Amino acid sequence: MPKFLKDINLKGKVAVVTGATKGIGRSTAIAMHQVGASIIAIGRNTNELASLKRKLKTRIQCIECNLNDYKKISKEIGKIKKIDILINNAGTNLPEPFLKVKKSSLEKLLNVNIKAAFNMAKLCTDKMLKLKNRKKIGGSIIHTSSMFGLVAGPNRTVYSMTKFGIEGLTKGMAVDLAKFNIRVNSVCPTFVATPRAKKYLANKKFNKYVLNNIPLGRIATESDVATAITYLSSNASSMITGSSIIIDGGWTAK
Repeated sequence: MPKFLKDINLKGKVAVVTGATKGIGRSTAIAMHQVGASIIAIGRNTNELASLKRKLKTRIQCIECNLNDYKKISKEIGKIKKIDILINNAGTNLPEPFLKVKKSSLEKLLNVNIKAAFNMAKLCTDKMLKLKNRKKIGGSIIHTSSMFGLVAGPNRTVYSMTKFGIEGLTKGMAVDLAKFNIRVNSVCPTFVATPRAKKYLANKKFNKYVLNNIPLGRIATESDVATAITYLSSNASSMITGSSIIIDGGWTAK
């Protein structure tokens, strides 16, 4: 009987993971390492990067860098010999109602969630394409988006704007890079039990609002998202590009 189930196997692959110090980025780096990938972890916190390196022990390189520093990140990406996968995960949010959005908040969200994400995608794609057999072996880029890149939410107008932009970037890149066999997808999580989100979820009123909007009645875990990203990184998803995996427990289905 022929084998129909494809393995999630990243042996021999080099994966760049941004925002790798905490939350989704850190969990994804660990998950991908578990299925064989060599990890290049990028983040701003030197101690957290060192902690991740101690945990993984092998097949990991850490780069301390603010992605808004284009000159530095361009130089660091230039040093990397090979990139097969990019997990474009670094991002931030500053919840504010539309009528009270600060100019500084707008600029920070645009710089981190859009400009830095675009620059990382371009730098890593350029590096991917330097490998002569890229079309044969393929490549994968996964953007961390959000369910708020598909629907709106209170006090998240600017955040939604940036994540809708990431969804557009995903589809546009997927079309342009298909001829090189580089697939581009996104993941759109609901609220995830990361260290940052737990601070918001500690508020009983907010926690109730969130759970009442998730038909499955629970908060997503870092593992839920890391597993989906790892799947999209592997050849198990070789026919998927320009798509989004929605990890929201049914929030956007209503």
